[in-house]
Amino acid sequence: MSSKTRVKICGLRDAATLQAAVDAGASYVGLVFFPKSPRHVSISSAAQLAAEVPVGVAKTALVVNADNALLDAITDEVPLDLLQLHGAETPERVAEVRARYGLPIMKAVGVADESDLQQLERYARVADQLLVDAKPPKNAELPGGNGLVFDWRLIADRRWPVPWMLAGGLTPKNVGDAIRLTGATQVDVSSGVESAPGQKDADLIAAFCAAARAR
Repeated sequence: MSSKTRVKICGLRDAATLQAAVDAGASYVGLVFFPKSPRHVSISSAAQLAAEVPVGVAKTALVVNADNALLDAITDEVPLDLLQLHGAETPERVAEVRARYGLPIMKAVGVADESDLQQLERYARVADQLLVDAKPPKNAELPGGNGLVFDWRLIADRRWPVPWMLAGGLTPKNVGDAIRLTGATQVDVSSGVESAPGQKDADLIAAFCAAARAR
């Protein structure tokens, strides 16, 4: 809840907004490998973008129920620091991916009510980090990036054995309150810094990072 708050800007697709994220002080940049998403990037584009990321900023690949063939292709071409599993991957699959690729794993878990918190406990045993996100609506096309907020009081002052990151409907206007209510030291944003789906806005990125660090 201070200048030490770490920010992840997810769903970057071009060099200009990636540089805006770096300039704003983001600790993580996220590249989305999910064709249904308006933030999807090709492996070749991602490799070019990743090459521009300075040391000290974690390059993250977001995948949804990816098989080994896709993960092989991504990891062969794109220099990564973190794999974000954002689908229905089981704890066993998380452990398998972690062992196969030798990269830290962040597992996204959707939260809508208290019953979902048990999943966080399960995945904390196998993942290196947790992404605590808003659960998507039933039949939603996208598992994340929907601009939805969950009741932050559900996780107020809760802690897990691994680092965790708060996501789900965060914007420059509400991220300060989200940090204050949950005690999050890491926050993730995608749609909240866009002018249109998939179109990141450099001014909103800067405003988000400043608001997150102001807490």
